[in-house]
Amino acid sequence: MDLAVRVFRSMRLMSQMRRAAVSVPSNIAEGKGHRSDPEFVRFLFHARGSLLELLTQVLIARRLEYLSEETADELRSSGDAIARGLNALINRFRTKAA
Repeated sequence: MDLAVRVFRSMRLMSQMRRAAVSVPSNIAEGKGHRSDPEFVRFLFHARGSLLELLTQVLIARRLEYLSEETADELRSSGDAIARGLNALINRFRTKAA
């Protein structure tokens, strides 16, 4: 993470965060559009990966002092809640597909 902090001293990190944030619901929507449970689960995993990417970027942004501690905590808390929801969906549809 120290390397990432040094590399992302520019505002590029914020555009990465926006991309990752948009990717979460976009992957859910795209997966649902495939109309098969295994495909939906695959896209839910992509959404979870994007969420974890975003949460890592929140930590980096906090270390760079781009975000206040309060904002970073709120984003992490929201991200944790979304992760729980994604995990529940993944488990539901994996069980249903099996």
